[in-house]
Amino acid sequence: MTMALQPRLAGHILVDQLRLHGTDHVFCVPGESYLAVLDGLVDAEIQVTVCRQEGGAAMMAEAYGKLTGRPGVCLVTRAPGATNATPGIHIASQDSTPLIMLVGQIQRDHRDREAFQEMDYKAVYGSQAKWVAEIDQAERIPEYLARAFHVAQSGRPGPVVLALPEDMLTETLAVADARPCQRTDSYPDPAQLDKLAGLLAQAQRPLAILGGSGWDAESVQAFGDFAIRHGIPIAVQFRRQMLCPTDHPNFIGDLGLGVDPQLLAAIRESDLILAVGGRLSEVPSQGYTLFGIPNPGRLLAHVHPDINELNRVYQADAALACTPRTWVRVIQDIPGSLTAERRQRCDALHAQRLAWSDPTRIHTPGALQMGEIVQHLNATLPLDSIITNGAGNYATWIHRFYQFRAYGTQLAPTSGSMGYDMPAAVAAKRICPDRTVVCFTGDGSFMMHGQEFATAVQYKLPVIVILIDNHMYGTIRMHQERHYPGRVSATDLHNPDFAAYARAFGGHGERVETTAEFAPALRRALDSGLPAIVHCLLDPEAITPTTTISRLRDAALRSHPAPEAPHDPDHS
Repeated sequence: MTMALQPRLAGHILVDQLRLHGTDHVFCVPGESYLAVLDGLVDAEIQVTVCRQEGGAAMMAEAYGKLTGRPGVCLVTRAPGATNATPGIHIASQDSTPLIMLVGQIQRDHRDREAFQEMDYKAVYGSQAKWVAEIDQAERIPEYLARAFHVAQSGRPGPVVLALPEDMLTETLAVADARPCQRTDSYPDPAQLDKLAGLLAQAQRPLAILGGSGWDAESVQAFGDFAIRHGIPIAVQFRRQMLCPTDHPNFIGDLGLGVDPQLLAAIRESDLILAVGGRLSEVPSQGYTLFGIPNPGRLLAHVHPDINELNRVYQADAALACTPRTWVRVIQDIPGSLTAERRQRCDALHAQRLAWSDPTRIHTPGALQMGEIVQHLNATLPLDSIITNGAGNYATWIHRFYQFRAYGTQLAPTSGSMGYDMPAAVAAKRICPDRTVVCFTGDGSFMMHGQEFATAVQYKLPVIVILIDNHMYGTIRMHQERHYPGRVSATDLHNPDFAAYARAFGGHGERVETTAEFAPALRRALDSGLPAIVHCLLDPEAITPTTTISRLRDAALRSHPAPEAPHDPDHS
């Protein structure tokens, strides 16, 4: 006998679907447009993190998706809240991260009058999200949520936006739940697998470039073992260092900004490129110059979960539509093709990477030496520590010199979004409370979402913020000095005392002006058991690990000398 369905508030039905599909955490800024959902969360076995701005909530949900591989969920209110969350949607789109944003909407009978906070979400998010929809009928909530979870994590993962009319959420009705969503992975064509095996057997100088999403710890380990058996050097795409441990004998570096010239040379001399998971987009392709388009100029095997991405930019000799998780399972039976020449090449390229990433070789102006700071982090942080960063020149120190040695230890936006670092750190510590979480940030990036430090204090999350302060938007100043030397405009910053800022919120604050002060300051921050900011004052001249503002300016002036002042006949 089938039991009769019990009437439920629509907002509660929605919360029940979240739990059904495996959601254990949501990030939100509350709004009156979805009060019925907030009420449903009171009794649900779902943790709620209340954030200080919707951009922070969306970035936290994106960080959740990166760490778990499951859709992160954020809830935001109508138009102002939704627009605040836009950076998180863009990050999830470009970084291929599963995310579901539930956004409040005006009541249905007020549409098309430009009602208070009315917005057409399909028009606004149509180019960024994988799917945008509005749930007009409460009885269809289970259907829409099931589809949202499927779309967000299948194929190339990405963001989904669902709008929730306020009056729809307050209806009471009896409706059956959906079944739990099960992630589906496509399987590569056997003919393409055979072709890959042949290409790999014939190649003399193969090289792998790992990127994208759809990985886990097991697939990273499996591909590392496969690369050893076949003598394949491994590079990773921009901000994907955790896809290969830096101490792996075949690891040769990352294709980011300020890349090692020897790594680029190794890629150019390779006769077979295995591009696994990523798109070889602008940054890893060095502005689309590393490979020819559409003919890459060398053999290319491309593995990507979205069949529409394959052959879209680069024509592949073997195109395999599947996730990295699936691909590493099906390639294990390919006979090993290791040769002495391949092993020697891997050893030589790995040695080059070790030299390139040695921070002791770098000395910059000022009393604070960032190379020694990162060297100390390498020596003292646990191997499973999670490092977050946003965008800015400061991040170069982590990307080049920090030794990522395990999967799930890096949260960084390949989209280049500033302000990601602090929200990502809060999310990481919220869902991984037993792991050390370090937010590595700059003064410009931190101040975009630094208010989420209050969220860390509220939930007693002892994240460590290492804040590099050079009183400027450093990346823009670097480009400014290269192209408009000496003409400083709109890049200077006047900053607060960030150690005092931390203490004002109830956290721990440290001020560091010299290299010698850093290690004890970090130790005190860790021992405090509180969210902490270690405010590091960096000489503005130390604009990158390899150059200074003065050198950039001098080089630019030599290349493009300033024009002579016009002759003034009144002062001849």
